[in-house]
Amino acid sequence: MDYAENILETIGNTPLVKLNILTKELPCLVLSKYETFNPGNSVKDRMALQMIEDAEKDGRLKPGGTIIEGTSGNTGMGLALAAIVKGYKCIFVMADKQSKEKIDILRAVGAKVVVCPTNVEPEDERSYYSVSKRLGEETPNSWYVNQYDNPSNCKAHFLSTGPEIWKQTAGKVTHFVVGVGTGGTISGVGSYLKMKAKEAGTTVKVWGIDTYGSVFKKYHETGVFDENEIYPYITEGIGEDILPKNVNFSIIDGFTKVTDKDAAIYTQRLSKEEGMFLGNSAGAAVKGLLQLKEHFTKEDVVVVLFHDHGSRYVGKMFNDNWMRERGFLEEKIKTAADITKNNAERPLVTVQTEELVSHAIERMKTFKISQIPVKDINGFVGSIDESILLQYFIKDKNIAEKPIKEIMGKPYPIVKKMTTLEDVSKLITNENDAVIIDLDNGNHHIITKYDIISAI
Repeated sequence: MDYAENILETIGNTPLVKLNILTKELPCLVLSKYETFNPGNSVKDRMALQMIEDAEKDGRLKPGGTIIEGTSGNTGMGLALAAIVKGYKCIFVMADKQSKEKIDILRAVGAKVVVCPTNVEPEDERSYYSVSKRLGEETPNSWYVNQYDNPSNCKAHFLSTGPEIWKQTAGKVTHFVVGVGTGGTISGVGSYLKMKAKEAGTTVKVWGIDTYGSVFKKYHETGVFDENEIYPYITEGIGEDILPKNVNFSIIDGFTKVTDKDAAIYTQRLSKEEGMFLGNSAGAAVKGLLQLKEHFTKEDVVVVLFHDHGSRYVGKMFNDNWMRERGFLEEKIKTAADITKNNAERPLVTVQTEELVSHAIERMKTFKISQIPVKDINGFVGSIDESILLQYFIKDKNIAEKPIKEIMGKPYPIVKKMTTLEDVSKLITNENDAVIIDLDNGNHHIITKYDIISAI
């Protein structure tokens, strides 16, 4: 009989899968190292187990102990699986930009999850770096993993992922491309492949995929850690606002940066065109490959590593509403109807002339809107927006109990649903914040400055 003694014995030996559609413009053979076949559905299972086993050997992790780590989700999953088998507890700290699915999955495997704000400095006491470190110091019989600086992270890929790629390509691999976060994968695999290529008298180029808002690319090219490069970004699993010790810049030949939008779009395209249901960093990696086209020749064998599974992103990159809200969907918007089509079934929020100002304020709070059309029995006769309310409130603190007709502004212009985007835009001015769309079925919708900007 052929079976594993436990789930940890199934880690590694993931397949190489050829890319056929998205990379057809490239002259080379592109093979993906498909890491979702690991039991935790990500490449992080490898280093999670290695870090735990090394910590057990040198006494940092003791029987019955608690494993503490800051994670974007995948390392936490790998650590949690090993902890279940080996009898440890887990506390994971995550940034609030990570998908809800990742948080739910970690809790599903018995881990305690602490969520911290994304948009703070690494040194801030609220950051997930600081909180995980503090929990490691305060929790009895605990071990703070610190995957960013833990050498076992890089070691895992030097001992397993790199040798697998070399063997699976029969030593013919010429390029290794991967998204860079903690640095363990690119440094461990890159070190091994370059060592073997040197022994064989060949070369292997190692390329990192970075994201805008991360410091890696500029630091690699200039040696300058530029804090001006750091700002919040959406892409998960790659990029950093720190320099982890596991990133061996001497192994990396270059970086290319991929936008949040391109990463999200290519994540969807991988699923729909290659049948590869993968995470956000895979989309970034494919777009990065295409950006590196000039570096590849017909004889090259390029291996790109795909980190994790698409199930962790169904509420984000695989949700069209989420994509649309961020302007990531390639939709053709030409008319007023196109702008409102995704909200056409939602009733227009209005107030009546005889209602109190407090009613308008309550509706603004409830529906999270800034403008409301005002109606009487004859139709639209005025408008209320937050700037008007503020001006009147400064003059009269009792304004909330007055009828709306006393403070309402001019009614918003009304246009037909087939009015062009250009013509609608001309009606949005400093004096006029919105336009009413007549949908021809007795219903109306509102278009605001924000809607126009989003459409553009």
